[in-house]
Amino acid sequence: MELSDADQLSRLIAYVEGLVQSSVSLSDLKKLSGGAIQENWAFDVHVQMGKWAGDYQWVLRQDAASQVAASQGRAEEYKLLKVAKDAGVQVPTPISLCEDNAVLGRPFFLMQRLQGTAAGHVLTKGDAKPKLVRTLAQNLARIHSIGHERQELSFLGEAPSNPALNSVTQYRSYLDAINAEQPAIEFGLAWLQRNAPEPSRVTLCHRDYRTGNLMVDGDNLSGILDWEFSGWGDPMEDVGWICAKCWRFRGQGKEVGGLGSRQNFYQAYEQESGYSIDPNEIKYWEVMAHVRWATIACQQAARHTSGKELSLELALTGYVVPELEYEILQMTKEG
Repeated sequence: MELSDADQLSRLIAYVEGLVQSSVSLSDLKKLSGGAIQENWAFDVHVQMGKWAGDYQWVLRQDAASQVAASQGRAEEYKLLKVAKDAGVQVPTPISLCEDNAVLGRPFFLMQRLQGTAAGHVLTKGDAKPKLVRTLAQNLARIHSIGHERQELSFLGEAPSNPALNSVTQYRSYLDAINAEQPAIEFGLAWLQRNAPEPSRVTLCHRDYRTGNLMVDGDNLSGILDWEFSGWGDPMEDVGWICAKCWRFRGQGKEVGGLGSRQNFYQAYEQESGYSIDPNEIKYWEVMAHVRWATIACQQAARHTSGKELSLELALTGYVVPELEYEILQMTKEG
């Protein structure tokens, strides 16, 4: 989709006018970066009359041309945002879901545009951010307060009895689907299968809770982005994901997303959730994080090499795999 196309833009304007029941004007239209799995467009909206009268800053979010296995569709992500918002999680306010392909060719939703930056290389530069780290822990605990009895999230399916073993099976199937021969990743999967913990509880997990998906303004969290991988799982998976070395960017000495200390994060999470964190269990989920990211990177590269979606960004993603494989071997060499 290219919203710069006059026909596409006119259909979007007509949709927004139907939504707000007034004439509108759209301006400052721009495609946002980081859209390997989704396309994101930012624009300003001026509503002339009625209860919506005023100026707004919105983001339009829809699927990219091809998908990654396990990525939720836009209708599902919209519902996840609404449930998270109700649970007190800081997320962009969801505005409207459109599943009519006649408008833009694919389903999309509109949401509030947040202030700040999500760029990992910017956020992890300089000193630790203890206030931000505590806020991130508190928000993650609120996500994990959402249980699998929620009918609005029935599209997520049944909660797995053992999320760790379920993930191992999934990642093996993803590699098989693209005929990837990755011995180091397979070794990591074997280690994960042998050492899989029994979950103490199963909750909603964001499953991509990391620097890069967190909009931050100064030292304040504006909102949590990119819910397309969310599902039922062991909540410690999310903790291991944000603590994994591969998401620290410039802040390698700051173990929580390159932003601050584990102790600060763990304490705030435990206070908000009422559950204790076992550091040994987090080590397991950090191995899982590297295996999972390596698998996704293989999938991303395959989208390019298959010819389905020619993209320099997708092609370059494949170059992170050897570094991830090295970390997998380092973390499992004593096990």
